[in-house]
Amino acid sequence: MSKPITLFTGQWADLPLEKVCEIARNIGYDGLELACSGDHIEVLKADKFYCESKVELLEKYKLQVFAISNHLVGQALCDQVDQRHKAILPKHVWGNGKPEEVQKRAAEEMIKTGHAAKNMGVKIVNGFTGSSIWKYLYSFPPTPNEMIEEGFADFANRWLPILDEYEKIGVKFALEVHPTEIAFDTITAKRALDAVNNHPAFGFNYDPSHLAYQGVDYIEFIDEFSTKIFHAHIKDVHLSDKQTKAGIFGGYLNFGDYRRNWNFCSPGRGKVNFEEIIRAFNRIGYQGPLSVEWEDAGMDRLHGAKEAYEFIRGKDFPSSAIAFDDAFKK
Repeated sequence: MSKPITLFTGQWADLPLEKVCEIARNIGYDGLELACSGDHIEVLKADKFYCESKVELLEKYKLQVFAISNHLVGQALCDQVDQRHKAILPKHVWGNGKPEEVQKRAAEEMIKTGHAAKNMGVKIVNGFTGSSIWKYLYSFPPTPNEMIEEGFADFANRWLPILDEYEKIGVKFALEVHPTEIAFDTITAKRALDAVNNHPAFGFNYDPSHLAYQGVDYIEFIDEFSTKIFHAHIKDVHLSDKQTKAGIFGGYLNFGDYRRNWNFCSPGRGKVNFEEIIRAFNRIGYQGPLSVEWEDAGMDRLHGAKEAYEFIRGKDFPSSAIAFDDAFKK
């Protein structure tokens, strides 16, 4: 059985949810991954009646929902909160802008997000964690290991109460392994799991694009964390075949700038090997959604959403229940 293909609405939050439903249905998507942005999911309003109305809207367009996402609020939990966060946080979470109070409200909002998921009959919340130690990534001046350990302890301290609540209500949190988060590659993903004692409510939203441009083996990641991949994003990345003016760190250039060494692109137009990803997913028994997170600064998004759907639909295939040479046996 093929996996459901969904569209993540984070990059479409400027449009009313019903309009996104129309677009997704006309293309052929099986469902939506709803972002807690715009009118798609408003966490403060997300009581049972509100959530049921969202599900009914999707059903009107023959769409399903397998996950909701609150990346922007999750980012504030472990970050050193500053003016950058004001632009991405809901006004009621930003409040007076005092960092410790912002982080407290962000934690409360992430717990409410879990309850919103439950009210929708959804078992996965995708998101970010932020990181108090990302700024120490390039280790000069030399960073003592104790400082890194403190960062993982800070992550555990802030997220364990949220994860405990998620476990109580039957919801899981899937961290999108991503630069600027507590886990951004295979090594740090393992340290994050260790920090929360392999909490049953904590796992990963797999997005190969963020691993590929770092040079991380994104197929090995699937095998390494086979029981902890709760959800998957489909996003591609273009990597330059030649030396560029800005390297992996981006030179403070905006996404899409041709001088960068890498840029996100529509699935199938970059370097990610999606066939090997599907084979790895089949190998570990992943049957969750393939959620297109469409990002391509050089392409119209309506064209891209259709192209992405058609590409990944053509790549996905069910695993075999028999060995191909069984037919030769008597």
